Amino acid sequence: MPATVAVTTLLQEKFPQVTPRASLDLEAVNVPPADVIAVLKALRDDHGFDMLVDLTAIDWAEGVSPRFTVVYHVFSTTHHGYIRVAANCANDELPAMPTAVGLWAGANWHEREAYDMFGIKFDGHPDLRRILMWDEYPHFPLRKEFPLAGIETPLPDPDVVAETGAKAIAAPMMGGPFVAATGEINLTEAEPRAKDESWSEVREKPKA
Repeated sequence: MPATVAVTTLLQEKFPQVTPRASLDLEAVNVPPADVIAVLKALRDDHGFDMLVDLTAIDWAEGVSPRFTVVYHVFSTTHHGYIRVAANCANDELPAMPTAVGLWAGANWHEREAYDMFGIKFDGHPDLRRILMWDEYPHFPLRKEFPLAGIETPLPDPDVVAETGAKAIAAPMMGGPFVAATGEINLTEAEPRAKDESWSEVREKPKA
């Protein structure tokens, strides 16, 4: 039996509210948000899951409740096993989750990215601010209602405006889905391009 299966059983002995989560790859559990830090700490301290590999989120779409789920992937460098921990945000309008920075310093940037892209706040985070978009950016690009082509937004940097003449861009840049031309052999020439490249400047082909 894989080590993580036994760990799930042990977790349920200490945390009866933990339930198995359907998964096609890793052993996975659902955890109430109020208990997620205690469960992660037990995984780290009692079961050897000493590495936070990833922390991300899911937006199940508007009208679905709970709408947002925070997902943690932790790894044991001792028995080389993974386990997935998922916790639903209790509030669909103001999603939040306790910070895991006290357990893994590496959670810092992961949580900032989840905040930046999904608008999920991590209570107790030491420096929760956007990590990819600028601070005043009013949208959350990985939410389901955000269009693939981006949303035209005023540029925050006057130097960029002065240099380019553009007062706004579709941010993030327009594009997607990305496609590669069929029949290409040269991988450089076959580099995937966005179907919609209207955001880009006019490109001149290099002269031979």
